[in-house]
Amino acid sequence: MRTPPLAYHDPKFIDSDEGRPVRIVSEYLAPLRAFGDAGISATVVFFGSARLRAGGPLGDYLAQATELARLVTEWSRTLGEERLVVCSGGGPGIMEAANRGAALAGGRSIGLNIGLPQEQRPNAYVTPELCFQFHYFFMRKLWFAHLAHALIAFPGGFGTLDELFEILTLAQTQKLDRSIPVLLYGSAFWKEVVNFDALVRHGTIAAGDLRLFEFVDEPHSALERLKSRIQLPSALLPRLSFARSRCPDDA
Repeated sequence: MRTPPLAYHDPKFIDSDEGRPVRIVSEYLAPLRAFGDAGISATVVFFGSARLRAGGPLGDYLAQATELARLVTEWSRTLGEERLVVCSGGGPGIMEAANRGAALAGGRSIGLNIGLPQEQRPNAYVTPELCFQFHYFFMRKLWFAHLAHALIAFPGGFGTLDELFEILTLAQTQKLDRSIPVLLYGSAFWKEVVNFDALVRHGTIAAGDLRLFEFVDEPHSALERLKSRIQLPSALLPRLSFARSRCPDDA
């Protein structure tokens, strides 16, 4: 009789409903190991639409995202070591622009790609060993939040809004163990698309929640905001730790 494979080597099991918890935890542990091996524990995350194209209605934001990612990477490299790494969703549009900006500055960048019906593919500017493919949106969002020391949200659609409000909710509910500056790039877009003042007026958020984010419209001024607000990680960071939320007892 042929010796059966170990369960974790058996594709029929791994791909089954019963194997789903193994697949989920793999999307957590594999990046954890890769980031630890690469010495990465802090990122500046760029969110924004995959649909933006040069010459389109919002096409000017592509060049601005590239320039801001370049400036962030250059600043990070002046700190003595690569303490902040640009991170995007790994696909086209604003994501590609951010990864391209980091590459222009000679730095590494991360791409947290997701399998979609439209078959989103990683862009060419992601550092190969920092390119990850996810099936589960919630595991991808965990990795955006776990490493983020700042977030810059460019104009985008459902996905961008989902990712942005995930971080804002964690900050509002004080689940984060650090302050994450959130910059909404393109004030005209964001003030038209999301009426934050109306949320305050209707009592669904507090007036103080408006301090969880800032509007910016230009790469150099955005960089200065980051420099003044970001909490730089220690130059002597331990190996990347497991993700956890802030508990009330931690206050």
